[in-house]
Amino acid sequence: MTTVDNSRKVHRGARSPGCPVRVGPDGVWAIQDFATAREFLRHTDTRQAGLGIENALRHRGRMRLPMLYRDGPEHREQRRQTARFFTPKRVESAYGDLMHRLAGQQCEVLRRRGAADLSALSFQLAVAVAAEVVGLTESPPGMPRRLDRFFRIPDPHARGLSALRQKAADNSVLLSFLWRDVRPAVAARRRKRRDDLISHLLDEGCTTAEILGECVTFAAAGMVTTREFITVAAWHLLTDETLRARYETGDQAERVAILHEILRLEPVVGDLLRWTTADVPLGDVTIPSGARVDIAVAAANLDPDEAGEQPGTVCPGRAVGPGLSFGDGAHRCPGAYVAIQETDIFLSRLFAMPGLRMIQHPAVTIRPDIASYELKGLILAV
Repeated sequence: MTTVDNSRKVHRGARSPGCPVRVGPDGVWAIQDFATAREFLRHTDTRQAGLGIENALRHRGRMRLPMLYRDGPEHREQRRQTARFFTPKRVESAYGDLMHRLAGQQCEVLRRRGAADLSALSFQLAVAVAAEVVGLTESPPGMPRRLDRFFRIPDPHARGLSALRQKAADNSVLLSFLWRDVRPAVAARRRKRRDDLISHLLDEGCTTAEILGECVTFAAAGMVTTREFITVAAWHLLTDETLRARYETGDQAERVAILHEILRLEPVVGDLLRWTTADVPLGDVTIPSGARVDIAVAAANLDPDEAGEQPGTVCPGRAVGPGLSFGDGAHRCPGAYVAIQETDIFLSRLFAMPGLRMIQHPAVTIRPDIASYELKGLILAV
């Protein structure tokens, strides 16, 4: 019998709903309740912060920034033009068979080996699906390994020579991704366009460097975060027999409700960061222009006014769904439906395998800048 544990697996410190809006001694404003967080994320007088935007802004004026780092009319237009790649109809018609085939392949890897790290299995799946959407389909073997090195959590205490080595290693991995993955895909689509993101970017007149930027940001969103969610969702199912039975016997709507609830409880990105570009009134408080704001998603999703009773436990069917785990407003994750679909397809196949069990719990590492988690070492056996 497994131990029933339907509370949070990932602990990110003191994050619970509190004062709706407050400013800390460092001058950073914090929002921790659901309604205020959603209102702020939908406000138009803000721009992106964090997620590497400070480095990207150094190239502003010389090249077009990735969509993740843009705001205002140009961001809305780019989202409108690329929305067709992420609609439910497109996902099911263009990527559904691929997801089923890839899920079957990873389950076969587990069956053949007898035991495997779920994060490795899920990353192979997430990379292949996102690569198809983006257009990174001309790569030699090894793209998951290259991207895993690129998105590893850096040492926040690195200084001097250690910091230089870390930066050199990051640049080396980025160049490898450019030469082995992005350039071959761009070259193939210069010869013949396809119905994918890279072809669209070429039609927009983007350079290879600009396409690289989009591929990196879409890789982070579509590959790494999906890997982590698949792992944390499986972790919950493996430690709660009642939840597992509901998932294994439920129809797609019930399975998706379970995944949404797990995601509400365990958002992959715990903090979203923004800058205000004008004074932003929120109730009785006004956040001044030029302020840095931390929207604590992991806290807001526990707001009982929105989630209901016992918000710190898994209870499928809450009206709030996944909460703010996909963000909200202009920068809401465009690939939300893709992530949920591939997670459900993979976990459905995985939990149908006879004798599936967890023989090792994962190690949890937190990326401090956005309070995101990385789970490694969840070993499954059949």
